[in-house]
Amino acid sequence: MKKNCFLFFTLLAFSFHALSVSAQVKTQIREFNLSGPYAVSEPFALDTVDVQGKKFDSNSLMSAISLTSQSTGRFSGSVLPSLPDSKSVGLLSFYIDNADFIKGKIEVKGPKNAKLYIDGVEATPELNLAPEHHHFAIRFLSMPKDTDSISVTLESNLSVTPSLSSKHPYMVHDLTDGKRVRGISLSADGQLVALSYQTTARGGDSRWSYEIRDVKTQRLISQPSGNPQWMPKSAAYLVEEKDGSRRHLYKVDPRTGLRTSFARDIPEGFYVVAPTEDFLIFYVEEEGPKEDKEIFEILEMDDRQPDWRKRSYLTKYDIKTGLARRLTFGNKGESLMDISQDGRQLLVTSSRSRLTKRPTTVSDVFIVNTQTLKVDTVFAGVEFVEGGSFSPDGTQLLLKGTPEAFNRVGCQLPAEVTPSMTEHELYLYDLASKQVKPLTKDFNPSIETVDWSWSDGQIYFSAEDHDYVNMFVLNPKTGRITKLPISGDYAYRYNIASHAPVLGYLSYKTMEPASAYVVSLGARPTSKLFFDGKTALGDAEIGTCQDWNFTNSKGDTVYGRLYLPKDFDATKKYPMIVYYYGGCSPVSRYFESPYAPQYWNSLGYVAYILQPSGATGFGQEWASRHVNTAGRGPAEDIIEGTKKICETHPFINPEKIGCMGASYGGFMTQYLQTQTDIFAAAVSHAGISNHTSYWGEGYWGYNYSEVSMANSYPWSHRELFVNQSPLFNADKIHTPLLLLHGNADTNVPLIESLQMFTALKLLGREVALVEVEGENHHILDYSKREKWLATQMAWFARFLKDDPTWWNHLYPSKHL
Repeated sequence: MKKNCFLFFTLLAFSFHALSVSAQVKTQIREFNLSGPYAVSEPFALDTVDVQGKKFDSNSLMSAISLTSQSTGRFSGSVLPSLPDSKSVGLLSFYIDNADFIKGKIEVKGPKNAKLYIDGVEATPELNLAPEHHHFAIRFLSMPKDTDSISVTLESNLSVTPSLSSKHPYMVHDLTDGKRVRGISLSADGQLVALSYQTTARGGDSRWSYEIRDVKTQRLISQPSGNPQWMPKSAAYLVEEKDGSRRHLYKVDPRTGLRTSFARDIPEGFYVVAPTEDFLIFYVEEEGPKEDKEIFEILEMDDRQPDWRKRSYLTKYDIKTGLARRLTFGNKGESLMDISQDGRQLLVTSSRSRLTKRPTTVSDVFIVNTQTLKVDTVFAGVEFVEGGSFSPDGTQLLLKGTPEAFNRVGCQLPAEVTPSMTEHELYLYDLASKQVKPLTKDFNPSIETVDWSWSDGQIYFSAEDHDYVNMFVLNPKTGRITKLPISGDYAYRYNIASHAPVLGYLSYKTMEPASAYVVSLGARPTSKLFFDGKTALGDAEIGTCQDWNFTNSKGDTVYGRLYLPKDFDATKKYPMIVYYYGGCSPVSRYFESPYAPQYWNSLGYVAYILQPSGATGFGQEWASRHVNTAGRGPAEDIIEGTKKICETHPFINPEKIGCMGASYGGFMTQYLQTQTDIFAAAVSHAGISNHTSYWGEGYWGYNYSEVSMANSYPWSHRELFVNQSPLFNADKIHTPLLLLHGNADTNVPLIESLQMFTALKLLGREVALVEVEGENHHILDYSKREKWLATQMAWFARFLKDDPTWWNHLYPSKHL
């Protein structure tokens, strides 16, 4: 009986092997892009060997033709082209787009002198191709009147379709590669705009470039070597030069290039130019007390952070005399919030810890007279205020704070409800009467950046508006707020000319990289496009996005978006990836996130992004649901939304749903698996597994708990810190879970993933832990990020497509 069993399993194993061999697909490449042939000749030889003692190798002539050489035509014959009377080089190329991992081999037969390259790297016959837009190139060297034949055969686990077009699905390199606009700023008169660009090549090399253009004509004026810092009054910018250890500033006329000395021998440190251009304010750093490096005391939680003991003070540098005069002194450190338009007043703040009461950080705010140095205290120990600026006439302050600021004067919620500290409002403070007026109490979008225009006296600001970031103008006299007619869906950077009603901004569309615009404000705003983000897509092609909202069981509208592949076929069944917010802000329409649904689409997934309760931008009440729930409400929305979108879209395979999140979203991923079994695979990056340990571990753990667990502590609210922690419910997790973590993460330390990994390993569950060496909370290194993204998608391919090939290539089995 045992013999029969052994024979049966042997035959079964053999049949599987035979099946896997027969499953290999052969593809004959019959058509190529052709560059050349181009005549080449051997170099004039003064000696028979080079400096290394090597003879000249004719094959080195092949490198004369670039792997990116412009195509001169198509080639589909069997005999390679050559020249009748000269040696020649040429290039044959084609592309392969694969949504799944390709394992196989490629064979190039015929040419006596040829080399194969894949994605710019000399290749071996063995193929291990991650999903990508792959460029295959064959360099060849022909002798006069050569009649070499060529045959190219690809044998792999998948059927492939070679292409001669550089058009391709949006792939991982498209997340970063190409030219992107990164910054915009305007001259004081609004007549010139400076733009900064980052251009990244395949492999990660980046270079920055800058240009100044005329706003009216869009004509290029100059291309400075660095990012111009505009003067606040004159239409000029500053450049810095060093003479040994001495630091000098020069004023540059952008139209003529004329440079004039502006300030010499200035102090070290960051500086701000006064609106009157007659002085500079410097931030100067002082070292704090040092500890023994081998054994040392930690004074408070933030003392674990590098440079926490450093303090900054303010120094005024007079342009006319060159006199540098220290303005502030103390052990807390001071920072500059604003300088009044007439240059007579500085708005200065100093923050300090108050650990026994929420908020644990409070601020003292002062006004310093720049001529007499007289100091007036505006606020002592003000709570929940994060920034401020002077009104154009200097009689009022515009302050940004949470709904709890100024005894909740800007709060819509009942006294027993704690608002989110990440929801922001605007307040107007009158310096004479000391009265505070809320400006945005009944305005649901959450304030981001603010500018009180000196030119027209209006307040301009950007705000999270559901999952958009829009721009608005507020009339401080009437309180009326008007949405600006900007282009795009996510205005993430803007600048207003200091002395003209002109606005420059960058904005993403939901399915496009950022574009740059300049708008002349007024009754009829006119807009000009200075950089079209669509060009940054290059040859990448993307799918589509449509809003998909639903009403949850509580009667709330939960907003979301559904992303579909460019070749979407409603008759097919697609696996789906679900994604949700990772902090308190909604998943915005920022196109360049590494969590990119347009990339997931290219790998054959549909994607569902939703904005569950707790997200800012939907009003104070919705944001407050993040507080003291430890994920319960958001998880209910995610589960309900995922079920409903599957019910209403028959092309979604409900058995193949994955979910993914980072930071709070990583916690949510883990928590969801303790609440539901609807997911077939899950990915948690830098996720919190234990609220109690995170609260005390991360640099900002206790700060974040002020937001999410307001006035709740492990000793007083066990139901939140313990019962709602995924770690204490690990036995309920049956979903295959991938834990990803940068092992230098100071926000959510690695131990959070280690704890969950240990628990699930001991429970015998399907779990994997992948660390990213040297990376913090965000994975920023180019090559590490590509591997990190590949890890995520290989995990999903393994469980949502039942294809472990990619995962096994990245993380082959170890016989341990």
